[in-house]
Amino acid sequence: LLLANHDRDCTTCEKTGDCTLQDLAARFGITKIRFGELADKLPIDTSSLGIVRNPNKCILCGDCVRMCSEVQGVGALTFAYRGSDMKITTAFDRNISEVNCIDCGQCRSICPTGAISIKNENCKFWELIHDDNKRVVVQIAPAVRVALGEEFGYEPGEVTIGKIVAALKMLGVDEVYDTAFGADMTVIAEGQEFVERLNTGENLPLFTSCCPGWVKFAENRFPELLDNISSCKSPQQMFGSVIKEYYKEKDATDGRETVVVSIMPCTAKKAEAARDEFEHNGIRDVDLVITTQELALMIKEAGIQFENLEDESFDMPFGLVSGSGVIFGSTGGVAEAVVTSLLEEKPDNITKEILFKDVRGLENTKEATYKVGDREVKVAVVHGLKNAENLINSIKSGEKEYHIVEVMACPGGCISGGGQPVPTTVNVRERRALGIYRLDKSSQIKSSEQNPLIISLFEGMLKDNHDILHVNKKSKADS
Repeated sequence: LLLANHDRDCTTCEKTGDCTLQDLAARFGITKIRFGELADKLPIDTSSLGIVRNPNKCILCGDCVRMCSEVQGVGALTFAYRGSDMKITTAFDRNISEVNCIDCGQCRSICPTGAISIKNENCKFWELIHDDNKRVVVQIAPAVRVALGEEFGYEPGEVTIGKIVAALKMLGVDEVYDTAFGADMTVIAEGQEFVERLNTGENLPLFTSCCPGWVKFAENRFPELLDNISSCKSPQQMFGSVIKEYYKEKDATDGRETVVVSIMPCTAKKAEAARDEFEHNGIRDVDLVITTQELALMIKEAGIQFENLEDESFDMPFGLVSGSGVIFGSTGGVAEAVVTSLLEEKPDNITKEILFKDVRGLENTKEATYKVGDREVKVAVVHGLKNAENLINSIKSGEKEYHIVEVMACPGGCISGGGQPVPTTVNVRERRALGIYRLDKSSQIKSSEQNPLIISLFEGMLKDNHDILHVNKKSKADS
């Protein structure tokens, strides 16, 4: 009966070969559909910038409802009606973009069929690549490098960044840079902002602003906390604005337009890039966001044998990054990086593992206290927005008190974002996180403020250019 009402465009479905309904049909030897369709075709919801909902492929398992409500605390999806009329929908059957969805994509990660999928924008990427008037600059987020290989037979946590860079060059992009460079900028800017707040005592605790799912959740659920959220742009947006500024003169000389394409583990990054405050004089910080799975699909589509590619390095100057920038990909990484930047004595690899053991790992909520100068700085780290809501309520009640709170919407942080390969089980998250920390351990530059290119930027282009790194709080709240 499920198959009778199910869209059977399996060969072109995102979930083909990894679909629970396909597996069940094969397991029970179903080769013929004996029943006719009972239900009318329902409209496909493409209103979200991050995901597509096709209710005609839904098997009513309820996994997305539980994920959205119990893990994320958002509750954008629910069951409606009874019997043969039952379906999963939003409040008042509105489009997903009209309700309180935060675009995190965790519903898509848990969906056993193709009922919820990533909004594929590969055609736009191909168009940019083949436009001779465009300089296509790509940035790759830290979490992508420990997950994309899974689409080509690698184990979770295996670092394939050299092959990813090589694949992008084969696809035809002009420059490939590391979003961890943007993370290094975020560490410096957020560290400066935190010190100012610590000295004045205003708007504490400082909540991190790297995660767009969390920012949108705060706007919907806790608007009174917007002044507490860091004014720093996310690494993606910071990097995009720096790239546009860096290539401005070259574009004028060459007669080309630089476009920034982000490869992200996150569907919410698509929505972030489209926000009003990230456009200045008609120029966007980031022009297009492609998820890990979309890039894997492009590589397959181009017939590239990923496993046989020779590793290539990031382009310079924005390919030189610190270990602190790379660990942004895992929960606890932002807090660890910011605290490291504030410590007078920088810890080595062994010391870091001991010093930051309380903010690493996949526990829902973690806390630690660090000596920064003559002050005791209390840090909290939380992932999963239901956990974040509980933590915020404990702060508001006076039960807990912190100076810095890192919030990541997705369980485990960016390593299990809504655009990553599935499944994102606890074991997979652990292995991806280990891959991230191995990169940190082997990095030559340990902390962001030791990156010579970052120092040069802050003394030059970024010295008196606040808007490149920070966002206007009023527009963040009103958009």
